[in-house]
Amino acid sequence: MKAFVFPGQGAQFSGMGKDIYDNSATARDWFAKANHVLGFKITDIMFEGSEEDLKQTKVTQPAIFLHSVVMARVMGNERFRPDMVAGHSLGEFSALVAAGALTFEEGLKLVSRRAELMQLACEKSPSTMAAVLKMPDKEVENILRAISGEHIVVAANYNSTGQIVISGSVEGIKVADEKLTAAGGRVLPLKVGGAFHSPFMEPAKIELEKAIQKALFKDPVCPVYQNVNAQPVKNPDVIKSNLIAQLTSPVRWTQTVQNMIADGANEFIEVGPGKVLQGLIKKIKNDALTSSAVW
Repeated sequence: MKAFVFPGQGAQFSGMGKDIYDNSATARDWFAKANHVLGFKITDIMFEGSEEDLKQTKVTQPAIFLHSVVMARVMGNERFRPDMVAGHSLGEFSALVAAGALTFEEGLKLVSRRAELMQLACEKSPSTMAAVLKMPDKEVENILRAISGEHIVVAANYNSTGQIVISGSVEGIKVADEKLTAAGGRVLPLKVGGAFHSPFMEPAKIELEKAIQKALFKDPVCPVYQNVNAQPVKNPDVIKSNLIAQLTSPVRWTQTVQNMIADGANEFIEVGPGKVLQGLIKKIKNDALTSSAVW
């Protein structure tokens, strides 16, 4: 069974999508539609902008979404025939559009609004993230629980076996770093605008919920394994609820991949920029068959 997976923030690069644009009239139509919906030429930033330009959350998220969804569209019904789909954080929106649960326009508007709200939340309260390596999930969780009374710091992304990203206040991450390092872990600060998938995103969640509730969701063509519980979902109302909860809940990517494999996935195809998810999937199951989408 084929599982198509869609990357999240961090997969962007200068020039992303230019090859598809240059070689596909269908892609050019979708890129033009995106420029119109967004009200600015995001294609100029994707194709010619610097890495710094692409790091702006309000640009990064729609750019990755656009690259991923257009690639799925260009693949067509012959190549894009998923038995199941999943996306990492932002990538969940790409997965939902590619699987037909949301229209391209609705998905792009939600992603753009999400990026704007997350940026505002980051500016409101200083916060950050860090990757924790070489420690079992339970050990990391126990240490975070022990300091949660004094500081806001939570597990944000369960990326792969032995890799969790934590999210919280600047002081909370500093204290967590000291305790996790003392316990034998390796902590790497991340260059991000704020604490994604943490309580710091609550203001963004409240506003995004209004936009998601107004959007029309339909039954996807296949199960969508959602971040908040790593379970397959097809019910539009459940999809919406999980998508709302996602902003302040951890991305359970390790569990998602494990559940997809348990449900029969034997091939993972990454649709979008980069190969980040292929690397994570290999760490979860080293003999997993992974590849990049071919359009």
